[in-house]
Amino acid sequence: MPLNQFLVYPLELIPYVAITLVVAFTMHELAHAYVAYRFGDPTAKNQGRLTLNPLKHLDIFGTILIFVAGFGWARPVPVNRYHFKKPRLAGICVSIAGPLSNLVLAFLGFFVYVLLQKFGGEWIMRFEPGLDNFFLIFINLNVILFLFNLLPLPPLDGYRIIEDVVSPRIRAKMTQFEQYGIIIFLIFVITPLGQFVFGPLIGMRDQIIYWFNLILKPLL
Repeated sequence: MPLNQFLVYPLELIPYVAITLVVAFTMHELAHAYVAYRFGDPTAKNQGRLTLNPLKHLDIFGTILIFVAGFGWARPVPVNRYHFKKPRLAGICVSIAGPLSNLVLAFLGFFVYVLLQKFGGEWIMRFEPGLDNFFLIFINLNVILFLFNLLPLPPLDGYRIIEDVVSPRIRAKMTQFEQYGIIIFLIFVITPLGQFVFGPLIGMRDQIIYWFNLILKPLL
């Protein structure tokens, strides 16, 4: 099943999807830029990417494609590994920072949603079901982005993490095949082969949200 079968929303929900993606993509790329900067690489900062301004991070075509095909991307943050004192450790941390930012956003979204349900009273009832729709989309999409970006497919963050874990010899061999990565990626995204890669993401998403619920609801 193609990925776009998992991310199809009615037209009336598109504004919520758009807001979610602007926040999710911006925080994802900012996290990459910030961690790279903290490890000594000023490249992203020098290019104006160490900012909450979404216009610096969004890719026009990649954003539009979300609504057309069910998948998309932001502008990748430039990273110069030669600035890192410990390239492997820094590379892993930079790569994982983006997906983790989406997981944190999902958790915070769930936290706020539970708070509003518990203490919102009559006020929250005025904004239902719009508020429900927004938070459900915000939580679900951010969890999906967290999981999706950890897939070991180029050019995703999961692939970059593997590059930094393996030996330099294997890394060199992996680099030779990166030019075909986008083709492989698109095959999985737009063909039924994607069910073997993306299908399990839905089950993992549900498990993560289950744990959010398990952790937060007793505290409130």
